[in-house]
Amino acid sequence: MYYNRHMNELACLNLLASQMDLESAEDKTTAVRSRLINNADVFIHPAVMPNGKRIKLLKTLLTSACERDCYYCPFRAGRDTRRATFSPEEFAKLFITLYERRIVEGLFISSGMIGGGIRTQDKLIDTIDILRYKYQYQGYVHLKIMPGSEKAQIERAMQVSDRVSINLEAPNAKRLLELAPHKNFKEELIKSLIWIDEIRRNSDPDKFWSGHFPSSATQFVVGAVNDTDVELLTTTNYLYKDLNLKRVYYSAFKPAHNTPLENKPATNPIREFRLYQASFLLRNYPFNLSDLVYDNNGNLPLNIDPKLAWANKNLLKCPIEINQATIQELMKVPGIGSSGAEKILKYRYTHKLKDISIIQKLGLNQERITPFILIDGKRPVFQINMMF
Repeated sequence: MYYNRHMNELACLNLLASQMDLESAEDKTTAVRSRLINNADVFIHPAVMPNGKRIKLLKTLLTSACERDCYYCPFRAGRDTRRATFSPEEFAKLFITLYERRIVEGLFISSGMIGGGIRTQDKLIDTIDILRYKYQYQGYVHLKIMPGSEKAQIERAMQVSDRVSINLEAPNAKRLLELAPHKNFKEELIKSLIWIDEIRRNSDPDKFWSGHFPSSATQFVVGAVNDTDVELLTTTNYLYKDLNLKRVYYSAFKPAHNTPLENKPATNPIREFRLYQASFLLRNYPFNLSDLVYDNNGNLPLNIDPKLAWANKNLLKCPIEINQATIQELMKVPGIGSSGAEKILKYRYTHKLKDISIIQKLGLNQERITPFILIDGKRPVFQINMMF
């Protein structure tokens, strides 16, 4: 869904510049802007904000050059590919022009790493400082945290951004060693997420952009090094429960030519989808890690969504009484989300559910719910659909 899957496209803004034999930064910015306007569907992502608002988000890199040699990455060190770099001033000027012309509405910016994480992070922060304080840009910014950044840099990044993120890429140190051997899982990556949480807990929100702490997120590359869903979701659960991350993103691995993993098969995109479903249950529903159902290899079944898999295992033989179930119990029934559970509870304040037709009148999926509930101690009449 998010970043690695479209890394080639997201870096096209920089690659375009590298293809042009232009002497001045002004000429480069003008030419790239023209190319961007003519190819908006490639460079601009229709993002959905937490409040449901949709914005046109420019997603790119400050530089496509990188000194790290992550095995999955098309911009890894030593790979024969064009590189390009914008200075913070160049990029800020380019972006604000696009913003003023209403071509884009927000920014997601990351970078390849040159001269270490600290130096690269400084350039990213400088870029946003120029946007915020020279050009008075008030809009949305998602800023990447570089591996190895200092705590003070992370705090500054948080002060000028709406969201910050650092990609773990792998669920633990063992898998990261197989995927990106020169990244340190604990010291470079997890420590940064811990610092983000500490800064939020120990700081005054008035010192941050718009008087609010930025949300935080991370991403995993799924299936590149035989990682299992158990591993991915165990770390996901820790990030939600202990470090208060807003989102965890999953990117199904796709091999890039001329990388060590170029012959590794691409990950089934359905696996990515199932991970998102399970992550949603852990984040927004009363599901624990132990509730999720896995196959013998430690992966979520591909042919059934995680909530339905749990219900088939736990509720088919022991359905819940819909007139007595708590909101947490109701939310674990397939077809009933948080709003649906609230509708049922509200109806129960003044009425008793006497037949299954009430479920449909409340706007809920009767067919999906029926196999897992009792009404006044009796199972509603339903026909089992074998294609769960």
